[in-house]
Parts: sequence; structure tokens; C-alpha cells
Amino acid sequence: MNLEIKQAKREDASLILEFINAIAKYEKLANEVEAKVSDIEKSIFDNQDAYVVIAYLNKQPVGFALYYYNYSTFKGKKGLYLEDLFVYKPYRAMGIGNKLFEYLRSLAKKENCGRMEWVCLNWNQKAIDFYQKKQASPLKDWTTFRLDETKL
Repeated sequence: MNLEIKQAKREDASLILEFINAIAKYEKLANEVEAKVSDIEKSIFDNQDAYVVIAYLNKQPVGFALYYYNYSTFKGKKGLYLEDLFVYKPYRAMGIGNKLFEYLRSLAKKENCGRMEWVCLNWNQKAIDFYQKKQASPLKDWTTFRLDETKL
């Protein structure tokens, strides 16, 4: 298996949007995707609001991870926030998701992050099992709140 993980480039913007649409479909949230290629170009490549790594199996894109940095006042350090981790269905159970996750775990360590965090849908038991095998612990006493842009 010839697997490479590469930092995304501007010319990957449409591919990134394909991955975003694929994960949204998997999560039963396809109707919530508003992003366009131009949004990806601006936010990821111009503003560097987030970063993307792409997994290539035999030079074919098969998965991605999108992340950004946040800050923990308790740790007094930045943290790595994993927004999306996705591998196309035919390529699951081949260790690709594991490689993407470990790439980000190593990056967080290299960047001296105080923690790495993400959210996972409660019904996604496969993902929950995957993360628990990585020694991650769910935060039981926390509830995620959101204000979308219409309420800001």
C-alpha cells in the first residue's frame, strides 16, 4: 500500500469541497453544506483559518482531515481542533483514517499543543470506537452550543 499524506494546496480546493460534501452526506447533513470552492480558497488558502491534509493511496485521493488551532486558557497553550476526518467507504478499514489521525496527533505534539479535540455524532459508534482506541475520552459534562451566522 503506497499511502501518502500531503498538505493541501490551492488547486485542491474543489477536491476539499468534494470531501466536505461526502462527509456531510455520511453524517446525514448534506443539506447544510453552503461552502463553495471560492469559500474554501479564501478561508483555507488566503486567510489560513483552517488547514487540510489529504491521504493519497497510489496517488488517488481517498481521505482528508481538516483542522485548525484554538486556544485553551486552562492549558495556556494552543490546541489542535479536528473539524473533519473522512475516508471514502471503499478505502475504510485499511488504516488510512488511522494514518490521518496519527499525522495530526504528531503535528499537535510538534506544535506544542496542550490538547487535541473534536466532536463526534452520538450515533456514529464506529467513530466513537475508533477514537476510544486512540485513548481519547468523551467529555461527559460538556454540551456543545452554537449560534449560526443568522443569530450573530
